[in-house]
Amino acid sequence: MTDARSAATSDLLAAALAGEGYLLIDGAMGTQLQERGLAAGELPELLCLTDPDEVTAVHAAYVAAGADVVTTNTFGANATKLGDAASVEEVFSAAVACARAARPRYVAADLGPTGQLLEPMGPLSFDDAYELFARQVRAAVAAGADLFVIETMTDLAEAKAALLAVRENSALPALVTMTFEEDGRTFLGTTPEVAALTLGSLGADAVGINCSLGPDEVAPLAERVLAWAGRPVVVQANAGLPRVEDGVTRYDIGPDEYAAAVARMLDAGVTIVGGCCGTTPAHTAAERALLDARRPPEPRAARDVFAVCGPQRLVALAPGEVGVIGERINPTGKPRMKEALRSGNHDRPLAEALAQERAGAQILDVNVGLPEIDERAVMGRLVPELLGVTTLPLQIDSSDPSVIEAAVRSYPGKPLVNSVSARADSLAAVLPIVARYGCAVVALTLDERGIPETAAGRLELARRIVAATDAAGIPRHDVVVDCLAMAASTDQRAPRAILDAIRAVKAELPGVRTVLGVSNISFGLPLRPLVNATFLAAALGAGLDLAIINPGSRRMMDVVDSWRVLSGEDESARFYVEHYAGRTDDAAAAPSGAGGERPGAAAGAPAGAGAGAEAAADPIERVRALVIDGRAQAAADAVSEVLLAHDALFAINEGLVPALDEVGRRFEAGTFFLPQLMASAEAAKAGFEVIRAATPAGEAGMAAKGCVVLCTVRGDIHDIGKNIVRMLLENYGYDVVDLGRDVAPETVVAAVEERRAPLVGLSALMTTTVPAMAETIELLRARAPWCRVVVGGAVLTPEYAQMVGADFYARDAMETVRIAGEVLG
Repeated sequence: MTDARSAATSDLLAAALAGEGYLLIDGAMGTQLQERGLAAGELPELLCLTDPDEVTAVHAAYVAAGADVVTTNTFGANATKLGDAASVEEVFSAAVACARAARPRYVAADLGPTGQLLEPMGPLSFDDAYELFARQVRAAVAAGADLFVIETMTDLAEAKAALLAVRENSALPALVTMTFEEDGRTFLGTTPEVAALTLGSLGADAVGINCSLGPDEVAPLAERVLAWAGRPVVVQANAGLPRVEDGVTRYDIGPDEYAAAVARMLDAGVTIVGGCCGTTPAHTAAERALLDARRPPEPRAARDVFAVCGPQRLVALAPGEVGVIGERINPTGKPRMKEALRSGNHDRPLAEALAQERAGAQILDVNVGLPEIDERAVMGRLVPELLGVTTLPLQIDSSDPSVIEAAVRSYPGKPLVNSVSARADSLAAVLPIVARYGCAVVALTLDERGIPETAAGRLELARRIVAATDAAGIPRHDVVVDCLAMAASTDQRAPRAILDAIRAVKAELPGVRTVLGVSNISFGLPLRPLVNATFLAAALGAGLDLAIINPGSRRMMDVVDSWRVLSGEDESARFYVEHYAGRTDDAAAAPSGAGGERPGAAAGAPAGAGAGAEAAADPIERVRALVIDGRAQAAADAVSEVLLAHDALFAINEGLVPALDEVGRRFEAGTFFLPQLMASAEAAKAGFEVIRAATPAGEAGMAAKGCVVLCTVRGDIHDIGKNIVRMLLENYGYDVVDLGRDVAPETVVAAVEERRAPLVGLSALMTTTVPAMAETIELLRARAPWCRVVVGGAVLTPEYAQMVGADFYARDAMETVRIAGEVLG
C-alpha cells in the first residue's frame, strides 16, 4: 500500500469511527461459499487453508462492488470449534492472507460467538470465553488485520468477553453487533438499549445489529440503538427470509429493496452498513451507490442521562428525575443475611432482591463484606444468582478494589460501583476500574482526614473527585456524589450541612448526580422511619437524585411517590392516583408496582410480579411462588413441608406444574426472560428431587412422560439452544436423549429406532447446515415414520421449517415444551 493510499484509508476509517463519515462493510460469506459449492456440514473456515483462491474470490467480488471493509472467513475459528482440524493461528493467518489478496482498503478480523452458553446457564466460564477470544485476537493481530468485527452475539456477557479480549490484546478498533429476535430482544432477553449502553460504555468503537432479521425489521431496532450508543452505529441485516431451492439457501430481498431500507436507517443516523445472511456483492454495490450520493452525516448529540443496566433492564434518570437504590442486601446489622453469606445458602439475599424489586427499587446495592468470608468469591457467586431472579441493575458495593474489579469485569451490563473516595489511594485504585469497564461510580466526600463537617468541605472533596474522573475520561453523568448523611443525634448541624452540600454540588459541578444513604441520619433516635422520611423529603428538595433506602418502608416510598408528583416526574400524577386513591394512613402495606410502573421505573420491568412467597400462608402456594421466583433451596424446603401432609402427586400437580406453566406464560408474554426461566426451572428441579428422594421410582406420577431425542445437526457445533431445551424438558419430566452437536442423520435415526421415540428436536444456527437438517428429516421419514420432528434455531422460520419437512417450528425453548406436551401428552 502506498503512503498516499495508507493515509487516505486511515482517514476514512478514522472519520467513520468519529461519526463524521460512512463506512461500507461487505456482505455474507457463508451463503456465497455455499453457492460456490461448500458442502453441507463442511467448516467454512477451513477453506482458507484448503481452497484459498475460492475465499479470495468472494472477497474480491465485494471489493469490486465497493466495500471498504472485507471481513475474514473466521466466524467460527475458535479453538473449541476448530478442534484438531487446524490451529487458530493457522486459520487466521490464512484468512487474513485471503482477504488481503483481494486488495481491500481494510481487513476486519471476524469474531463470532463461541457456540456455548456462559455460566451459570452453561458450561463456559467468562474467563474461558475471554481466553478463546484473546487467542483469536492475538492471531489476527499477528496476521495483519486492521480492525475487528465482533458479530452475531446473543449473550451480552460473551460480547463483553470478546470486546475485552480485543481491547486488552490489541490496539485495533472493534465494531460489536448483536442479533435480536422479532420481539426486539436477544434470546437471553437483552434489548438494543441495554446492548448499546453496555458495549458503548465498555469502549466499542461502533455498536449495532446484524443477522436474524431483514432490513425493515431491523430499522426500528437500529433507532433504539442510536438513542443509547453514544458512538457510530453499524447495521448488517439479512436479505429477508431464507428458503431452500435445490438444496441451496436463497433469500427474498434484492439489492434495490435492501438499499432502500438501508437509506431509511442512514436518515435515522446509522453510518456503518453492510450485509449479513443472503446479501451478495450486488447488495454491496447498491449500498455503495447509496453512500456515494449522500452528504457526510450530521453529528449526533450526546445524552445527559445517568443510566445503568443489567442484562435485560435499563434504568435511566434524566436531570430532575429521582431513583431508588435498595439497601437490604448488606450483612451490617442483619444476622440472617450474615448467616446466608457464611453458609453459601443465598436464598436470603435472593428473597431480599425480589422483595425490594416489588416494593419499587430500581437498582439493588450488593454488599457481602464480612471479614470471615472470601468476599471476592462470594460476590462472584451471588451476582449471577441475583441476575437469575431479578432484572434490576446492581450496585457493586465493596471497599476492596479487587472485589469490585472481579465483579464488574464479568457483569453482563453497566453496573454502578460503590464506591470511590477523595483519598489518593482510592482514586488511584478505583477510577481505572470504573473507566476500563465502563461503569458508573458513587463518589464519597471523604478523604484521609475523614468527612468534612461543612458543606464547603464536602464540595471541595467532590471537586477533587470530579477532577480525577474528568481526567480518567469518565462522563460526568456517570459520577454520583454522596455527601454522606451523618447522625443528627450526635450533631444537629449535620442535616443542614448535608443538604447545603447537595445544593452546592448540583450548582458547582454541572452534569454530576447525587446519592445519599438516607437512614444514617436517624441513628440513635426513636421512631427512625419518621426521621428518615422527613430528611428524604428535604434531600429531594435540595436536588438529591438517588436515594439508598429500604424500599419496603412505606413511609420512604410514600415520600418518593409524592415527590414525583410535586416535581412533575409522575406526569398527571397517574401512578400516584392509581395506587393511592382511597388509601388511608393506616393502610397495611406500601403500594407495589404490580398495578403499573412508577415513573422512572426500570425499562423492561416485569408487570404484575405479585406479593412473593413470603406472603403465601399455604405451603402449596409457597411452592408455586418460590418456583416462580427461582429460589431453589427454599422451593425444596417448601416441597418437603407439603409432603408432610400430602402425597407426591399433590405436590407435583398442585405446586410444581402450575408454577412452571405460569413461568411459561410470563416468558411468552415477555415479562420473564431466559435467565429467570432457567432459575425457575432449577427451582422446580430441586422440588422434584425432594419428591424423588421420598417416593419409590415409578410411583405417584414420577415416571417419565416419554422420550424426546435432541441434537444439533451435522456440521453445526452451536448447541446453546438445544441445551436449554434439554434442561427445560427434563424439568418438565421428559426422558431426554441428548445426542450432542454435529450429529449425523444416521445417528439420529438409530437413537429414535432404539428408544421408539415419538419426538425429535433438531437445531441449527448456520444457514450452511440447514441442508443437513432436511437430510435428517428425510431419513427419519423413511425409517421412523411414527416420529414427529420439531426444529429450531436462529436461522429458521416457520416457512423454512416447512420447507425442510418438519412437523413443528419452535421459536424458543418453551414452545418446544408445549409441542412435547401436544405430541406426548
